[in-house]
Amino acid sequence: MHQFKTWVEINKNAAEYNCGVLRSLLKPKTKLWAVVKSNAYGHGLVEFSKLVSHKVDGFCVDSVAEGLKLRQNSVKKSILVLGPTMPHFLKDAAQNELTVTISNFDALAYFAKSKHKPFFHLKIDTGMHRQGFYFKNLPQVIKIIRNSKLEIRNCLKGVYTHFASAKDLNYPAYTDWQFANFNKAAVLFEKRGFKKLIKHAAATGGTLINDKYHLDAVRTGIGLYGLWPSKELSLQRQDLRFKPALSWHTIISEIKTVKKGDFIGYDLIERANKPILMAILPIGYWHGFPRALSGIGEVLIRGIRAKILGRVSMDLVVVNVSGISCKAGDKATIIGKQKGEEISAFDAAQKLNTIHYELITRINPLIKRIIV
Repeated sequence: MHQFKTWVEINKNAAEYNCGVLRSLLKPKTKLWAVVKSNAYGHGLVEFSKLVSHKVDGFCVDSVAEGLKLRQNSVKKSILVLGPTMPHFLKDAAQNELTVTISNFDALAYFAKSKHKPFFHLKIDTGMHRQGFYFKNLPQVIKIIRNSKLEIRNCLKGVYTHFASAKDLNYPAYTDWQFANFNKAAVLFEKRGFKKLIKHAAATGGTLINDKYHLDAVRTGIGLYGLWPSKELSLQRQDLRFKPALSWHTIISEIKTVKKGDFIGYDLIERANKPILMAILPIGYWHGFPRALSGIGEVLIRGIRAKILGRVSMDLVVVNVSGISCKAGDKATIIGKQKGEEISAFDAAQKLNTIHYELITRINPLIKRIIV
């Protein structure tokens, strides 16, 4: 009997293997940082970070709150906060050795005036057009850093950028253009006397396509979890193999039959055209199982695909198990393998016309993550 109605398994060997694959691409001096923001892409912030801590050089999170959670759970390696940091969190960041990102003049101004000054990295906008200073802003940024004595305090530790389309092999020139812009920014800082800044640009996509993007560190997210940034990259790098670390499971809570003509679920969108054996699964969109999979999604039961019937509800899903020998208490796999058959996060996301990043990060963080 399973302990939980639904649970997520994280495969320890797969996670460590993926770290090894990514590490093998890097020069010895290039640091491997694990991007564990957004609950480690659904894998469990604390659970996954502790699992790979001995395999990576540091971590990247979205917020000070995430960084604090890691510190509270004995994660001691460097942590870079990628997202914006509100002024009242600067004290927590400084006291817990969290490095924050400064990406605009307002943030730099309140940082300069703050009594608490953690280490920080500057984000440079080289063409993504989200966070970051433009190249033309950098002389003013350097002036503020010097006038505020941040240089003397040695607060600035790094500069970085983010590629907009490194995983999309149709636009290699744009990534190269961004990289050239970033190098111009890095040279400017060096000329102004900032000689030892950590420089980083590549996420998983940039890490895989060209080692010139590796610089002092790479920020690897999706590859660390055993998933490819894009199908195109997986086809290009057939010399490499990743192993998905996450699988997601539930149980059959009830089995029943409906006769021909019966409606199934909310809104009467599904009607049986013949007698159907159904299994009820105690999951739904609250758990992160997308409502958009109503009538089109599948799960694995005894290694056989069972189609979703009717609407996905908040806490329940109905699947067709006609022809499948199963019983209440049997495991149903939402993402993962059973008896040689697999439903991958990528395949499920394709049905939804979205990306696997979204699918896995939306798995409810309250669901138990189990290391296997």
